[in-house]
Amino acid sequence: MSKGFGVCSESGQEMLYAIGIVSTLFFSIALTLFVRHMARRQGLVAAPRADRWHQKPTAMFGGIAIYVAVMLGYMVFAPSLPNARPILFAASLLFLAGLLDDIYQLKPYTKLIAQVIAAATVVYFGVRLTLTGSEVINDFITIFWLVGITNAINLLDNMDGLAGGVAVISCVFLCVTFFIGGQPAEILLPALLGSAVLGFLVFNFNPATIFMGDCGSMFLGFMLGGTALMSYGRLRNLTAVLLTPVLILLIPIFDTCVVTVTRKLSGRPISQGGRDHTSHRLVAMGMSERRAVIMLYFLAALSGTLAMMVRFVSPSITLLMVPAFVLVMLFIGLYLGKVKVYEEGQQPEDNALIRVVADISYKRRVFEVLLDLGLVALAYYGAYLLRFDGDIPDVQLAIFMKTLPLLMLMQMAIFWFGGVYRGLWRYMGVDDLITIAKSVLGYAVLAVAGVLVMYNFHGPSRAVFILNGLLLFLFVGASRLSFRLLPALVLGHQHRVSPDARPVLIYGAGDGGALLIREILNNPCHQYMPVGFIDDDERKAGKLMHGYRIFSSLELPGVLERHHIHEVLISSEKVSENRLTSLRDLGICLRKMSIRIE
Repeated sequence: MSKGFGVCSESGQEMLYAIGIVSTLFFSIALTLFVRHMARRQGLVAAPRADRWHQKPTAMFGGIAIYVAVMLGYMVFAPSLPNARPILFAASLLFLAGLLDDIYQLKPYTKLIAQVIAAATVVYFGVRLTLTGSEVINDFITIFWLVGITNAINLLDNMDGLAGGVAVISCVFLCVTFFIGGQPAEILLPALLGSAVLGFLVFNFNPATIFMGDCGSMFLGFMLGGTALMSYGRLRNLTAVLLTPVLILLIPIFDTCVVTVTRKLSGRPISQGGRDHTSHRLVAMGMSERRAVIMLYFLAALSGTLAMMVRFVSPSITLLMVPAFVLVMLFIGLYLGKVKVYEEGQQPEDNALIRVVADISYKRRVFEVLLDLGLVALAYYGAYLLRFDGDIPDVQLAIFMKTLPLLMLMQMAIFWFGGVYRGLWRYMGVDDLITIAKSVLGYAVLAVAGVLVMYNFHGPSRAVFILNGLLLFLFVGASRLSFRLLPALVLGHQHRVSPDARPVLIYGAGDGGALLIREILNNPCHQYMPVGFIDDDERKAGKLMHGYRIFSSLELPGVLERHHIHEVLISSEKVSENRLTSLRDLGICLRKMSIRIE
């Protein structure tokens, strides 16, 4: 009888949770509609500005709907959670501070003081990280975490639907974290928060008709940071304790790092608004706003999935997975940091710090050397994991630790003398990959010989060095190709095109045509929008080159008319004069832009 009553009680609780989540969603939708109507009626709209992304007046104060929906949902449906009350109280203080900022434009340091007070309030009531044995250090880390996540979400609120969508994804993974950790009551807090944001997101996704404002972003950021703290008490795996909340909220953290570093290096105040966020840089590469936001949604889901995996895999595998993912995000950040997001005259002038960093990164190759040291360690460790199926014996782990410094020195010497550091990443080609392969092969041979001699040909696994060589070639090759692969993976063949770009055809689908289209795609200043290729070789017709179709010369009149093309670029010097004459007879302009192949 008691067992049946328990099942019934549990089922009733789940039903109550479901009703609370759905009700909060509808609260949020209704409140957002009401706030939007009132904001428009009272003229409380955000006007377009040079340092903001939106192009038309948009209703403000959507954060009021999020806040009220969360508080209603909590008071009506949430159980009594001792740790939730101080988080909600402190988040309410930041909601009020954000509301004042939306109305009166508070100074950045004023908002920072409010954030520190709110974070200190949570710590005072006993909600804190327990990462060290010192209570003072734990309190400081907790305050830093809460203030950091609050500002990260605030900075992320820079494009339609971005902050709200990433917050919903984070709430989903926080719910999963509580479920896995055996905290069913705590699930309702991120669930209610996610539902409230989802209701607002209906009207905030591109094209947005309402913005949340600082009152929403500061409240949302603090709630996410505070809710993540509630999962620490049930985590026993140290790596999960350290990594789970960081990975769940990685995208706002990543965007904050990109903005902070690039603004510091360019001489712009970090607190100053600007169109230099991750989302803006993706759009500057050629993506649509929606696609840029969806891509960041995908990365948020990917990092959240990794956060869940960390809880189930062994620490040894985590030490491979997480650094590899961080390296991928690092390459994305490095590439996006180079994307031009300001027009001429808007970008701050170069300063001494920028010149120093540029000199270190690109002339002295220090960055590449440090990167390769990390890749060598990662490949060597990954080889051991693969060889021993993720469970490295203590004896082999001792060999790894003792031989790693030697292999790093070997790698540095062989890569240096092998010419690996002479190439430019942007122009990476097959010849560079062959250079890397030769260097990796030489490194692998010397590594086997050196380690086996150290251990008198007993102990080290030979298979480890084969796997090590393969992984190292993969890692180093991928790192060098990253600046060419990232645009291709993100955009396909759809590169950024100027609004004034003219549609053109390229005559000649050969080596010259391949070089010419790469030049056009890599340099928008040419003001050309490639439509495809024309070639006299009928066997090439219908095929693709660099993602663009090759048309038969017989199709030329129809292609010109269909795409409104008035210009053809000649990529080959072998085109006969008769063919050029026939092209001119069609009323098009011919330009010879052939690139000589030495």
